[in-house]
Amino acid sequence: LLPCPRRRWQHSSAIQVTNEPILEFKPGSPERAALQKALADLRGKTEDIPCVIGGEEVWTPTVRYQLSPFNHAHKVAKYCYASKELINKAINAALAARKEWDLKPVQDRAQIFLKAADLLSGPRRAEVLAKTMVGQVRAAGGAGGAARGIFGFLVPQGNVVLWKPSDTALLSSYAVYKVLLEAGLPPNVVQFVPSDGPEFGDTVTGSEHFCGLNFTGSVPLWDPGTLPQIPVGIPIPNPCRDPRDPIMREEIFGPILTVFVYPEDRYEEVLELIDTTTPYGLTGAIFAQDKGVIEQSRRLLRHAAGNFYINDKSTGAVVAQQPFGGSRISGTNDKPGGPHYILRWTSPQAIKETHVPLRDWRYAYMG
Repeated sequence: LLPCPRRRWQHSSAIQVTNEPILEFKPGSPERAALQKALADLRGKTEDIPCVIGGEEVWTPTVRYQLSPFNHAHKVAKYCYASKELINKAINAALAARKEWDLKPVQDRAQIFLKAADLLSGPRRAEVLAKTMVGQVRAAGGAGGAARGIFGFLVPQGNVVLWKPSDTALLSSYAVYKVLLEAGLPPNVVQFVPSDGPEFGDTVTGSEHFCGLNFTGSVPLWDPGTLPQIPVGIPIPNPCRDPRDPIMREEIFGPILTVFVYPEDRYEEVLELIDTTTPYGLTGAIFAQDKGVIEQSRRLLRHAAGNFYINDKSTGAVVAQQPFGGSRISGTNDKPGGPHYILRWTSPQAIKETHVPLRDWRYAYMG
């Protein structure tokens, strides 16, 4: 692949969208009071959640429970599981709605989601935040961005969707789903299908109508059976002396900070080490004042970090405002948040119209 020149990204749309101001939830603030009330309303309660197919609630005999991660005695949701037959029914219901939704003017589709955004940032904010916090242990400031999901680009583009929520996020997912319906989303555009992951995956990928998969997952890291044997305590006091140690190369989900002090006179070797010792390529950051060092780092780490930060932390990309993604086993680097990612989920039509009558089948260069 040839390196692409750096260009500025900017939105060019008739629909003006701005980021929601970040609330601080300070003591005594209205947002904090509303959130505390919403949390109190959820205390000890279990919400019953059905499958929703073609706009109709379906209560199946197979049920599961979502437990609060910090209070396993609290069942926050009792939800129905869809069978293979019900998943296929959901596929057919979605396909039946596809043509009408696809032909709906984009401005009309967009207005539905702008209305949903108003609801999520207004009267439904505290409810959705509380359900996210209780069900998924998200801090108040970070829970708001968790609800965006697939609806940020798939459904407004004219697609229909089978929404299989995570078993650990049923409560908040259903809350967002109801907000979309309240905003005017036609009930048959999105099928709400809680189900077993492997069975859902096998069913949809085996469908003759299947044409693409948008998947977010992680690399398996351990056998859950060994979890009780893992000691939890103070930070490891031993310094990291080997930059090729697995803790420096593997994806580890935990509050772990790995630090390696590199020899100053071997900087280029360290850059090569960073580029070649990990199979991932999502984000990276460098802190430096020397322009030559910065440019050298950017060039040599071209494929090691799909998002490269200079004198800034490598987290906090704003949803839908900063193209974000990496290559290698971090993904296909399609850059969600940028204009090109949307094209992955569209079916473009090129139209050519001539206003001069054709008098010959040959082109001019044919003589």
